[in-house]
Amino acid sequence: MRQLLPLCLLLSCLGLSGLLQANVYDFTDPELEARFETLIYELRCPKCQNQNIGDSNSPLASDLRDEVQRLLEDGYSDEAIHNHMIDRYGEFVLYKPQVNERTAILWFGPAAAVLTALIGLFWWLRLKARRDSVTADATPAVDDENTQRLAELKRQAADYEVRRD
Repeated sequence: MRQLLPLCLLLSCLGLSGLLQANVYDFTDPELEARFETLIYELRCPKCQNQNIGDSNSPLASDLRDEVQRLLEDGYSDEAIHNHMIDRYGEFVLYKPQVNERTAILWFGPAAAVLTALIGLFWWLRLKARRDSVTADATPAVDDENTQRLAELKRQAADYEVRRD
């Protein structure tokens, strides 16, 4: 019985090693291999949505890696491979979408939102400063005549207090 345990462990490890086997892509040209590595990290897996096809373990990502390898070996340029993937999966397949009328909001929307917020903040602060200056102007100015009148009223109030006692 003790002799069977190591044998069972060895057989189970061999069975698991087949599941863990990764796709190996053989290229005759090192330049093609470098382009392949670049492309698989530029293309997004349509199933995983937030992983590139180089990092994804999904079967679809594996098929896309195989297709990229085939296209590279057929002599396609990087741009032609991008266009092929866009035609098949849409702009979503690219991590860096192209700048065009359909993706302009992705590229310029955040800057426009920040600019609009800054203009709004500037306008609000200017309006607030204008209101504060109008409020400050509305208060009567204290001049010598008003100061003398106030002093006279205080004396009269003090005299009244003295007489009342």
